[in-house]
Amino acid sequence: MNPGTAPDEPTWVAQRLWEAWASLEVPEGFHAEIGEGAIVLTPVGDLRHMRVKQRVFRALCDCLQDSGWGPAYARSVVHGLKVAVPDLFVVPDEIDEIEHPEGLGVLASGVVLVVETVSPGSESRRRDLVLKHRAYATAGIPVYVIIDDYDDGGAVTVLSGPDPERGAYASSVRTPYGEDAVVPEGPAKGFAIGPGITGERRD
Repeated sequence: MNPGTAPDEPTWVAQRLWEAWASLEVPEGFHAEIGEGAIVLTPVGDLRHMRVKQRVFRALCDCLQDSGWGPAYARSVVHGLKVAVPDLFVVPDEIDEIEHPEGLGVLASGVVLVVETVSPGSESRRRDLVLKHRAYATAGIPVYVIIDDYDDGGAVTVLSGPDPERGAYASSVRTPYGEDAVVPEGPAKGFAIGPGITGERRD
C-alpha cells in the first residue's frame, strides 16, 4: 500500500484553507479536516464504527496504564497547515505539552500512533487508505493502524516506518480478522487488535 506523493500545493492556498477551517462551524455529527487542497467534512461513523472504536480505546487504556501515555479521540491532529481527526490516537498523558499554540488541537509531532476504522464507500476508503496514509506518513507519525471491515472479510493493516519526504510507510503488515494484528513499536508495542475488538472474519 503506497499512496505516492501528493501534488504540491501553493502556500497561499494552504493558508486560506487553514483560516477557513479555523473559523468553520462544523455541523453536529461531522469532523472537519484539511486534506489535499480542500476542507473535508467526514461523518463520525455508524454504530459498528463506534463500537469498534470503544473496544480499541478501552484496550489501549489497559495496555498503556501507568506508562505515561494514553489514547485520545475527538481532537484535531495538526501538522503545519494540515488537519486530521483520527478515530483514535496515542499521546503523552501530559497532553498540554503538545497542544497547538492556538488551541486548535494537538501537534502531530507528539502523536505516536493513530487508528482509523474504515467506513463504507469508495471515498471513505480512499480517504483512509490513501489520503490519510500519505498525511500521517508525511507528519512522521510512527504507527498507523487501519481497521477495515471491507477488506476481503475484514483485515487490520499496521503501517510503520514513516518516510515524510515520500509520504509513505516503509512497512505494511495486513492481518485478516480472526488473528491478532500487533503494534510493532512505541509505547503501545505488543498491543494486539484481534477478534475481541474486530469480531471474526465477516461474510
